[in-house]
Amino acid sequence: LLYTIKFEEGMSLSHEPPDLANLLTMDPYLEPHRDFLIDLYSNVQNTKQRVLEISPTLEEFASSYKTYGIHQRPDNSVVCREWAPNLAQLSLAGDFNEWNTTQYPFERNEFGVWELTIPPDSAGECRISPGSDVRYFCVDGEGTHFDRISPWARYVTQGDRVYYNEVFVGPHSEYEWNNPSLITRPPPRALYIYEAHVGISSPEPKIASYIEFADSVIPRIAELGYNTIQLMAVMEHAYYASFGYQVTSFFAASSRFGHPDTLKYLVDSAHSHGIRVLLDLVHSHASTNTKDGLNSFDGSDSHFFHGGAAGTHHLWKSRLFDYTNPETLRFLLANLEYWITEFRFDGFRFDGVTSMLYHHHGIGHVFTGEYGGYYDDQLNRGAVTYLMLANEYLHAKYPGVVTIAEDVSGLPALCRPVSEGGGGFDYRLAMSTPDMWIKLLKETTTDGVWDMGSIVHTLTNRRVGEKSIAYVESHDQALVGDKSIAFWLMDKEMYTNMSVLSERTPRIDRGLALHKMLRLLTFGLGGEGLLTFMGNEFGHPEWLDFPREGNGESYHYCRRQYNLADDELLRYKFLNRFDGALLSAEQGHPWLDQGPGYVYLSHEADKVIVFERGGLCFAFNFHWDSFVDYSLQVAGPGKYCIVLDSDHGYYGGHGRVDDTVPAFSYNEEGDRYFIKAYLPSRTCLVFAKSDD
Repeated sequence: LLYTIKFEEGMSLSHEPPDLANLLTMDPYLEPHRDFLIDLYSNVQNTKQRVLEISPTLEEFASSYKTYGIHQRPDNSVVCREWAPNLAQLSLAGDFNEWNTTQYPFERNEFGVWELTIPPDSAGECRISPGSDVRYFCVDGEGTHFDRISPWARYVTQGDRVYYNEVFVGPHSEYEWNNPSLITRPPPRALYIYEAHVGISSPEPKIASYIEFADSVIPRIAELGYNTIQLMAVMEHAYYASFGYQVTSFFAASSRFGHPDTLKYLVDSAHSHGIRVLLDLVHSHASTNTKDGLNSFDGSDSHFFHGGAAGTHHLWKSRLFDYTNPETLRFLLANLEYWITEFRFDGFRFDGVTSMLYHHHGIGHVFTGEYGGYYDDQLNRGAVTYLMLANEYLHAKYPGVVTIAEDVSGLPALCRPVSEGGGGFDYRLAMSTPDMWIKLLKETTTDGVWDMGSIVHTLTNRRVGEKSIAYVESHDQALVGDKSIAFWLMDKEMYTNMSVLSERTPRIDRGLALHKMLRLLTFGLGGEGLLTFMGNEFGHPEWLDFPREGNGESYHYCRRQYNLADDELLRYKFLNRFDGALLSAEQGHPWLDQGPGYVYLSHEADKVIVFERGGLCFAFNFHWDSFVDYSLQVAGPGKYCIVLDSDHGYYGGHGRVDDTVPAFSYNEEGDRYFIKAYLPSRTCLVFAKSDD
């Protein structure tokens, strides 16, 4: 019966989260919503119980990618299975049988599951050769004929067609792993994430490959000190310019970057450097494509999705999953298991979580932080159940897995364990921070009017006990129509004055200084992990524009010019060096996992921010004037030495601070301790207590 009913229609038992008291102690404001939290947790437990009525274990349910779709068996037979309750007929055809659409029909069972077995030929060989194009040919209940590819397809290619075909992959991958998986090990204490898109990773105007990324970009990432890569646009998407967010084939690694085995080579290469790889996962919606997508696979508008208006995101023009459908749940959980098992990804960044969490999808809704605005009938219980179940399953099976939520709403407990009644994510993205920086740069012509208190508030306004990933700018801001932080700061002078042989104009000088300051302030105060979109570490110029009709299908702006950071005659090298130094400083003097920063000072007139985190003293002077013997409060008495100086000549600064001279604390106002320091204009300094 579970094939034909919604989970939510079954018998439900109440289950209190075993560690709910921990959550309520940490956040007493959740007490009035105790019953709501218990109800959400109960949905998860009841859903698991119903899964166990049709599958021996949740793990086997999540391993359905091994039995659904098209598979070659050890005896060289081909077995196909699909859930398509609206179909009246289904058959398989392809290169292997000269596209005869009647030769291999499926048989349907009472639950709408179709199965086909193609025995080996008389010589015992598989009748379908690896590399053959295959498609399904369908007839729905109204007699309409159409063709589709399997929702479970593992390799699809476009060739010279408008649409994609599934490519039969044979019995198994030929790739031999050289490095152990990292997902069985505890995750890093703090994530340094490098967000990357394979296709744009070459300086050349072309689509780069998995192999090129592995051989050329990963060594750069490792040298800078990043410990995690967040890989975008891996799940196959027919529309390249969608940045990978209009997924058509959820189990297929995008073929425009190479064969699936070369993606395994990329992940293997990252693991050889000790770098984890997270998949940018799109389970919030799907492309409306029918011929090569999930949409209307069986001719209905409710296959995997909500029917009617509820099944369409009206801004994204995409399909919305019905998370209460058991077959949707099977499909999505199996998708998680597939990417970890087959490609050894170490976790996921879940895209569009805000859209998933609420029936209004966050459209036109202002989240004030008032708790009653979260726990009402707009909360999508089906989606919350799926996210909690997914996180509970992943963290129970894989101790080193990392999950990150792209959520702007601030839903309480989203990043607390499921056992407490939380969403189970490890981190959420601190999405308000890049919005703040880009707003300041767009709306103000000078940093002299920046409000230090407002900046500090935005960076520190996050939920205690729930970890955030801090970042200065997002990949969206690199797209055509907007600018990167570096381009906002330096604009057209990046074309004429980034050479060390050219004049260092006031705009370039200010831009280089503020680029470093914004990154250190955000990463110092804004979260428990950090993220950089590829190229932003060295102030990549211009914008990102995918090939399209409006630009003559050009790849000129669809690339990352890493050669700029490598050119000793260009000032990009200074920003690149500072990025590596920032990560090195955090590695040597940890602060990201040391609790939130304590802000001692945000002085509006002086434009100075001073805070302590992890025992370090961070000092930022945004003023155009320098200050001599400025008093900086520190965590305790002792000798303090500079461990990071944005004004150092090696990072393109003026070298106005003597980093070899320590500062000694003095006592003032009881148990408060201070040091005196020279704060040059537009400079940030980090002091660490010395044991000498």
